[in-house]
Amino acid sequence: MGGDSKSGPAGAAQSAVPDHEAAFRQMLCDLEPYLTEPIAVVGHRVVHGGERLVEPTLVTAEVEQAIEELSALAPLHNPPNLAGIRAARVTFPGVPQVAIFDTAFHRSLPPAARSYAIDADLAARYGIRRFGFHGISFEYVSAAAARALGRPLKELKLIVLHLGNGASACAVRGGESVETSMGLTPLEGLMMGTRGGDIDPGILIYLQRSAGLGPDELDELLNHRSGLLGLAGHNDIRDVQGAADGGDEAARLAIEVYCRRIRAYIGNYFAQLGGADAVVFTGGVGEHSARVRELSFEGLDALGMTISTERNLEATGQEADITGSDSKVRVLVVPTDEELEIARQSLELVERTG
Repeated sequence: MGGDSKSGPAGAAQSAVPDHEAAFRQMLCDLEPYLTEPIAVVGHRVVHGGERLVEPTLVTAEVEQAIEELSALAPLHNPPNLAGIRAARVTFPGVPQVAIFDTAFHRSLPPAARSYAIDADLAARYGIRRFGFHGISFEYVSAAAARALGRPLKELKLIVLHLGNGASACAVRGGESVETSMGLTPLEGLMMGTRGGDIDPGILIYLQRSAGLGPDELDELLNHRSGLLGLAGHNDIRDVQGAADGGDEAARLAIEVYCRRIRAYIGNYFAQLGGADAVVFTGGVGEHSARVRELSFEGLDALGMTISTERNLEATGQEADITGSDSKVRVLVVPTDEELEIARQSLELVERTG
């Protein structure tokens, strides 16, 4: 089951099937004429794997329980991920079910990158640390970027920007995550469709005391009423750009904040990596929005990074090199394929374990 980097046509019907089981039955019916051999494995994207689930994992009752327990840290994602697993088990009895975790790629984060500067005993007691997300996408895109550059991944320093309705950045050194923008939950970091990203935690304390907002209301605010939607009234960057082009100042501000955050993380990770071989855009926004890519690179010529205006405008939903003629750092657009990465990792696990 894939991620949130791609979206279907605007207005596409989402009520054709009532639940996950019905969807799997319909999918199996549609696939049946094309199946030349039995289904070998069903792979699932699971957003939060916590401390223990850090590699492709065969789903057991214990694994399901762990995914359910971690739902408090990924309330928008883990519950539907788990519903998909349970429906697939009913639809494909006897077929191995494998969970691939978005947090797993970030298991390589060094202690200084994964630690929050709060009371260490309290953090240890409640498992508070930075996990990072979009790892399936980062793993796929890093390997694809290495192929595009014609160099071994082990030699490369990459800044990968996964920009979709959810968005995060990752500094990748030698194929491993060494910094990433999301943290304990998918709320931290870049501005997103309905999530605001980085925020002064004192704001939440202030709203609790002054506006009387409780935990559920703050959760609703941070997950569903912030980001592009909070600033501009739209969560889709295409709608925000359209409104900005029409003179909407709130929309113009939203895009400015969105790209300013991206630019800040590029600079941060350039410093953390000690330079970069390439900056890579991926995800629904990263692959399709030339405007976002252009605005995100404003001022980065001071770091030796520029993009080609012409190549950038031509790059839409396909692999492209948009590097400026005077850039010391390559700039790529690489479409992500989380589904293919999930399938690859799931099949490898099943073949390895017999």
